[in-house]
Amino acid sequence: MPESPRPHIFDLDPESLRALAAQWGWPKFRADQVLEWVYRHAVADPAAMTNLPARDRQALAERLTFLSGEVAVDVTGSDGTRKLLVRWNPSAAAGRSDASIALPLSGAAPQETECVMIPTDDRCTACISSQVGCPVGCTFCASGIGGLDGNLSAGRIVEQVWLLDRDLHRQGRRISNVVFMGMGEPLANYQSVMHAVRTLMAPWGLNIGARRITISTVGLPRAIERLANEQVPVTLAISLHAPNDELRRRLIPWAEYTTVADLMDAGRYYFKQTGREVTLEYILLGGVNDRPEHAEQLAGVAKTLRANVNLIRYNEVAGLPYARPSDAAVRKFQEVLRQRGINAHIRASRGRDIAAACGQLRHEQRAASTT
Repeated sequence: MPESPRPHIFDLDPESLRALAAQWGWPKFRADQVLEWVYRHAVADPAAMTNLPARDRQALAERLTFLSGEVAVDVTGSDGTRKLLVRWNPSAAAGRSDASIALPLSGAAPQETECVMIPTDDRCTACISSQVGCPVGCTFCASGIGGLDGNLSAGRIVEQVWLLDRDLHRQGRRISNVVFMGMGEPLANYQSVMHAVRTLMAPWGLNIGARRITISTVGLPRAIERLANEQVPVTLAISLHAPNDELRRRLIPWAEYTTVADLMDAGRYYFKQTGREVTLEYILLGGVNDRPEHAEQLAGVAKTLRANVNLIRYNEVAGLPYARPSDAAVRKFQEVLRQRGINAHIRASRGRDIAAACGQLRHEQRAASTT
C-alpha cells in the first residue's frame, strides 16, 4: 500500500490541526502557534518557528506538508505586477482525493498553474487559479488550451495567495483582495473553492473580508444559486463576453448549456440573497464583440439586474485568432453603456509585458519548451 500523503497545512483549520496535535500528544495551543506563524508571520518553515520546542519543529517537518508547489517562474512587470508559475509536486499532499489534481502521466506536461499580484496605491490584489487548465474552452483564452488536467485542492488554492503574500509581508504590505480569475472555472471546483474562501476570510487565516473576495464564473446558474445560499457575501462576477446567446456560444463552448437570460435570473437571485451587486465582465475582442450595437444589447441585458460592467481589453494570445480592440472602440463602447445608465468601467491593462492574462505564461512556457 502506498503511504498516505501528509496533511497540507493550508487544508487545515484550527479544529483539525488541534485534533492532530492531540493525536501527537501535544497541547492544543501548539496548533494555534503554528497557524500564527504561517498566516500572521508568513513563515512556512517549521525550523523558523522559534517559540516551539526543537523536537516539535522537527516533528512538524516530518508530519505535515507546508509548501506543496515550487515557483517555476517568477516575473515582475514594469508596472509592478508580479506573476508566478507554480509547479505542483505530485508526491506532496493535495487534500481530499476528490478535490486534488490528477497526477501527470509519464511524459506529460507538469501540473502548473498561475497566480498574479496586482499592486495599486491602496491595495494588493491576488488573482489565483482554481483548476489546472480549464474545461470551459473559451476560444480567446490561453487557460483552456489543452483542456482540463484537474482541480486544485483548497490548500493549493490558499497556497497561491500565501506565496504572493509572503513576499509582500517582507515589504510591510499584505494581500488585501483576492479574485478567482486565474486558470479554471471556480464554480466547477465548488467544494475546494468554498473551503479556500473560508480560510482566506478566517481571522486565524489571511483575514481578508468577504467583500474583498471576487469569484468570477463563466456562468453556472445552479452553482450561482448555491453560492448565494452560502450567505458568504463575496462579489460575484459573471464572465459574459457577449450580449446575446448566438455570439456567446461562438466564443464560449459551455454557453451551449445555458442562456444569457438564465444567467441574469441567477444574478438577480444572488443579489436578493446577499445584497451584493453583480459584476458583468466583458472582454472586448477587436472587431468581434466591440461594436456599438453590441454595447446597446449589453445595456439591455445589464438593466435587468443590479449590476456594473467591467470592460476588459483583450490581451493577445499567440496562436489565437483575436486582436486587441482600438482605444477608440473601447471608449465608444463605454460611452454607449453610460448613455443608457449603466455603470461601466474600463479595467486598466496590467502586466502585458509579463504575459499576465489567464494561462498566457504557462502557454508561452510550454510553447518555448517544444521549439
